[in-house]
Amino acid sequence: MADADHSDPAMGRPIDQVEVSMRLPESLSRLIYNAIPSHLVGEILTKRWADNLVPFLLLSAVIAIFGTAINGFFAPASLLDTTRQLGEFLIVVIGLTIVMLGGGIDLSVGSIYALSVFMSVVGIYLWELPASLALVLAIATGGLCGAFNGVLIGYLRLRAFLTTLVTLIMGRSLYDILIIAWGRELQMSPVLNDQFDYIGTGSLGGLPVSILIAGVFALLAHVLLSRSRLGWHISAVGGSRRSAYNAGIPVRRTVFLTYVISGLSAGIAGFLFAARLSGAGPGTGSGLELAALTAAVVGGNSLGGGRGSIAKGLMGAVAVLTMTNGLIRLGYGTGSNQLVLGFMLAFAVVLDIRWAKNRHKVLAEVYVAPVHHRMSGDESALPNGGGAYALNDRLSDAAPIALGEVEGPEDVILDEDGNLYAGTRHGEIVRWFAPDYRRSEVFAHIGGFPLGLAMDRDGAIKTCVGAMGLYSIARDGEVTRLSTETNRSWASVVDDARLRDPNDCDIGPDGRIWFTDSTTRYDAHDWVLDSIESRPTGRLLVYDPKTGKTKTVRDGLRYANGVCLAHDGRSILIAESWACSVHRYWIDGPKAGSMECLIADMPGYPDNINRASDGGYWMAWLGVRTPTFDLSLRHPGFRKRMTRRLPGDDWLFPNINTGGVIKFDETGRIVGTLGDLTGKSHPMVTSMREHKGELFVGGILNNRIGRFRIPGADPEWTSWKSYWSGKTPPVAEGDPSQAARRRDSAETALPEGRA
Repeated sequence: MADADHSDPAMGRPIDQVEVSMRLPESLSRLIYNAIPSHLVGEILTKRWADNLVPFLLLSAVIAIFGTAINGFFAPASLLDTTRQLGEFLIVVIGLTIVMLGGGIDLSVGSIYALSVFMSVVGIYLWELPASLALVLAIATGGLCGAFNGVLIGYLRLRAFLTTLVTLIMGRSLYDILIIAWGRELQMSPVLNDQFDYIGTGSLGGLPVSILIAGVFALLAHVLLSRSRLGWHISAVGGSRRSAYNAGIPVRRTVFLTYVISGLSAGIAGFLFAARLSGAGPGTGSGLELAALTAAVVGGNSLGGGRGSIAKGLMGAVAVLTMTNGLIRLGYGTGSNQLVLGFMLAFAVVLDIRWAKNRHKVLAEVYVAPVHHRMSGDESALPNGGGAYALNDRLSDAAPIALGEVEGPEDVILDEDGNLYAGTRHGEIVRWFAPDYRRSEVFAHIGGFPLGLAMDRDGAIKTCVGAMGLYSIARDGEVTRLSTETNRSWASVVDDARLRDPNDCDIGPDGRIWFTDSTTRYDAHDWVLDSIESRPTGRLLVYDPKTGKTKTVRDGLRYANGVCLAHDGRSILIAESWACSVHRYWIDGPKAGSMECLIADMPGYPDNINRASDGGYWMAWLGVRTPTFDLSLRHPGFRKRMTRRLPGDDWLFPNINTGGVIKFDETGRIVGTLGDLTGKSHPMVTSMREHKGELFVGGILNNRIGRFRIPGADPEWTSWKSYWSGKTPPVAEGDPSQAARRRDSAETALPEGRA
């Protein structure tokens, strides 16, 4: 509530003097915080692709350094040879990436790769198989080796590091035995295979065959991870095996399949290597496991599992291959290569661990980006202030409904039979039966948190469900999802197509549903951060039942909240909470599509708006302004430091302990108020609905619904008649008493257009 003493206790000076002394810094603050889009930094870091930024910069640096240091580095012949090698290496890295995403590690890829190379050349040069069968032989070799690892690690639950280290040693020893035994015969073989040679050294469209095969393989792997059930299972298992198991995911089989895929990848890569060199040697595949692991981690794939992508593996593979080839061309030997790889791997591991541990802290530091906002108006809500907004204690006399039985009735609505409906924080719509409202039932279970309510001409309830979207509940309780997204802004970093905080709704004469999405940057439970930030990201949307589409018709609102169709049906009233204003958006007539301010600079924060029987409107106040918070809005730097340095309980945010109900007419003139200054019954009001001379009051933090008798109100007026006069909702089968009551109600319906 606004204070009578407009002084700053901390500084011992009147607030007006403080404003004068800080006018220049305030102007600079407005320029810095409002003109510079600092919020984009936090929004970018929330995106999954933001993790690709560091590997991309590393890749760019490696290419720039070696491209400058080596003459002819970008020559066509040099690029052709490098991309030919990249095809083989990338496939191995992709297989290892999939294993790491599943929470494992595969040190045996080098030996599996070498065995696949050996089987490829044996098939071509000793057994004289066609290239296709040699490829099958290489893939089968890799798959069997991968399955061996998968059984030991996935089903027998052995440690991945030690198991693959053992299979690395075993596979390398077996390869050395085989290459010594058959190396002479392979070198002396007179067999020629043009198809095999073309795969190894040929090009298609100017690109090596191997890189084309790797590209197709990478695309398939990306689809597998991002669009298939197996891919989702792999990420879930890598993120938390216990949680994945509790969710019913076959953890052991999933782990087994990751090692099979890694083995198959090594088999394909081994075949391409054999085709390129037309042979195998003692050092084939030696050190490949270190290079592939470095590439996967440098690319940004987490050793802890659950985080990574094929794109990251690609960037890491290009960076590592460019670095190793560049060092060789600069004259550095194998030892130098291994040393640099070791440093790169160590750096990447440290970065991965530190980032995974502190990512949420970094986001907390940079995501909240307050803007400068100067609140105006000198009206007071104090009971002795003498103004139109002066609150009182009249709501404290409201009779309670469902006292202690309901939690969070953010909005309330009544049908033509007088039955009362409200959403709860348990995700339910509860119905209380008239006339005493002692008996109740769960009318529908939606989930989420049902907020704003509206009733169409057929008696179906439309509701905005926080973080879920717009829903409809038929008269029989059947729940239908209407909309979860709108059109996306082309310049938005965050996905503003998703409805993050749908708040209130109302229905137009043509059946279109007008509703608000309070903010595009925060979910409903983070409304405090949105108030501190005070950034205009709220919007007005409209859902068309004829097309099933939702579109944004107005944005740039500071926490768009309540909406109400005007009595003449030609405009929508919109509550802008953090701006303490009410706007009129024209939906029909010569002003259609334009918006004008109806009430500005109120001393309270408006919430839901609903029609009144006298042609005016009821407006809920969820709280009132305070000079302290108004002053902080002019100092965004202070608010940012506050969220970074203080716990949430110590933050300065809007006062929601003293709310009320405001009555205004069609011109925006305030004609009355209701309040509960004691704070015992209705300290925070988020909705109210007039019905037959009574006002039903709800609050998102309340444990009751208030029932207040309105002096002089029309005892026959109902909200439903106000909207749909002349037509009654359909009667449920087998309920003659309701049919009779509706016939009586129809006889007293007001003429169209009257309040």
